Amino acid sequence: MYNNPCEKYTIELAILYLPRSSFHIPLSNGYILCTNYYASWSMPYTQKINIKYIDNDTGAMINLPGLYCEKGLIISHLRYLALHQHKSESWKERSLFSLGLLLTYINSVKSFDKATELLRSFSNALVTGTINFETLNDPLDLYWKARNIADANNILYHITKYTDYLASQDGYESSRVNPFRKASCYEERLNWCAYYQKQANVFLNHLYKKNNVYIENQRVREINGIIAPKVDQEKAIKFPDSEIEKFLQVGFVKKGQQDYKLIAMTMLMNFGGLRKSELFHLFVSDITLNPNRESEALVRVYHPEYGRSPDPKFDNRATYLMSTTRYLPRTKYRLSERLYSGWKGPLLTSRSNFFEVIFNPAEKAEEFLKVWVNYLKYQRVEPSEGDPHPFAFTNSRGAPETLKNFQRKHKLAVEKIGLECRKELGTTEHGHRHAYGYRCRKAGLSQIEIQRAMHHKSPMSCLVYTCPTSEEIRIELGKTE
Repeated sequence: MYNNPCEKYTIELAILYLPRSSFHIPLSNGYILCTNYYASWSMPYTQKINIKYIDNDTGAMINLPGLYCEKGLIISHLRYLALHQHKSESWKERSLFSLGLLLTYINSVKSFDKATELLRSFSNALVTGTINFETLNDPLDLYWKARNIADANNILYHITKYTDYLASQDGYESSRVNPFRKASCYEERLNWCAYYQKQANVFLNHLYKKNNVYIENQRVREINGIIAPKVDQEKAIKFPDSEIEKFLQVGFVKKGQQDYKLIAMTMLMNFGGLRKSELFHLFVSDITLNPNRESEALVRVYHPEYGRSPDPKFDNRATYLMSTTRYLPRTKYRLSERLYSGWKGPLLTSRSNFFEVIFNPAEKAEEFLKVWVNYLKYQRVEPSEGDPHPFAFTNSRGAPETLKNFQRKHKLAVEKIGLECRKELGTTEHGHRHAYGYRCRKAGLSQIEIQRAMHHKSPMSCLVYTCPTSEEIRIELGKTE
């Protein structure tokens, strides 16, 4: 299973996440003994393992999640993930999770002759679950609860993408698990509706070849996802404006002193509109004095890999980090590693691959600068000489601050002022960005201006902030009575 002379990639090391276990991976030049220590997610029949995957052509090593079952390591999925190595870690993990569910289901049923019928049965099991609630038994011994439609459709999407990749390999073109069929009139209309909605927001859409579109819209997958109920811009719950000042002044107090680091991080979210993940890509050099308003801060958020390096000797931030420190861009860590921080692909506004934070209200730029200076002067723990790094926010040992630790301290601060930390109440970290968006709308900014302020790639993304809520409509109607 492992020694295939046609393989482009070889496996250097795999760590099986089972307590006190080990196994061998045979290679062309011998084998490697792999031992392990921690358990990750697991399902009957499959286990997730960590893989260091090496490209024989370039020698580049890629950290990938792998799937291990009784037949061995699933090499084809590793090659599939390697092909999509620039996808987010959450995308890779979701693909692996989806395949693990399918393999577990296959191991339980063992009775389908056609792969397409098996996939249809699997898709139904995701939506309905496998439990017979009359007898409280499960003939498959899976005991799956019903998943929501969006979750089930996402799993089906990942399975379809992977099996399409398998079908694209030489000799397997006719074995597509989820093949295409001719669309009905209704399905073709839906395809055209989806096409026009997508094209309305695609730059240079006039360059698309219309002939190909006609062909594509006349076919659908044999197994389609379920059409979910339409939700028209569900209200985004924001952090309560009436509590933000108390939250900053009282919530982040430790041993009688204000925690300037946590205050600065929260201000960047609530008054600067940053996502929580973006905080952990900031370097100290990214926060400076505004040359046009010296009493205000200028904050630039660079792409974690391709952003301009603070040292001109290096082409970008990835090269700078790997050349001068032991750290990687934080998007390059595995999702399970503490230094990982995501990147949602915001709209960048400079060829140096950054965007600038626009404070709202504007006077908060001056207030933030004072907090930032106090943090640097009195509280920031500098990295040790043996472990240097440029990241703006550090922990008590001088190492880069982590998302998990920030979330924990944010939750404690919310509870300290008597609130409950829940997404439905807007009191999680992302509620601050929602508060920023609503504040932009209240300030009278147009849809395009809100898009730029919040760094969305599409102007449609900010509709959740520009559309009036049900309560606001009731208030306006009440004014006419």
